[in-house]
Amino acid sequence: MDENKDYKEMEQAESLDSAQDENVVIDGDYAGDAEDTQAEQEVNTLENQLVELQAQVEKEKKEYLFLAAEFDNYRKRTLKEKAEIIKNGGENVLKGILPIVDDFERGLKAAESDSDSKSVLEGMTLIYNKLVKYLESMGVKEMASTGEVFNSDIHEAIAQVPAPSEDMKGKVLDTVQKGYMLNDKVLRHAKVAVAQ
Repeated sequence: MDENKDYKEMEQAESLDSAQDENVVIDGDYAGDAEDTQAEQEVNTLENQLVELQAQVEKEKKEYLFLAAEFDNYRKRTLKEKAEIIKNGGENVLKGILPIVDDFERGLKAAESDSDSKSVLEGMTLIYNKLVKYLESMGVKEMASTGEVFNSDIHEAIAQVPAPSEDMKGKVLDTVQKGYMLNDKVLRHAKVAVAQ
């Protein structure tokens, strides 16, 4: 009987060991399933992030294309406006000169019928003063040249003449053609004779 009892205990111990081994395998399967589930979750998370990032890139791309199109439209519009300004920019200047042309025509007509040169001179002087005043209102100013030190930035020397005195050397003796400035920029250089 003792042998039977030992045998039964042995069988029970073996079956217990076997059950524990199965539990280990079962626990291992559960551990493997948990790792697989976690890996699947990470993959899903990464796929979701990828989808979100792709959507964000598409949105940014659309915004970039929209801005590029807007800039292109702006560039075309400003080029068109600039061309119109260049084409019609002198319009106001010319409108201001037309009344002076009208005065010249009236003066010429009056000069044909009037033999008095003094009245013609007075009329031409009035028209000249009106033109100069209009040019000044547009920012055009006559530059002083005669007696000034020669400056190659604003003067154009067309002749060199002997200096009448030592202090006149390098100065403008005579202005052949007046120079004009437009808002502190040379519009036309003065043609001058310089003392040497």
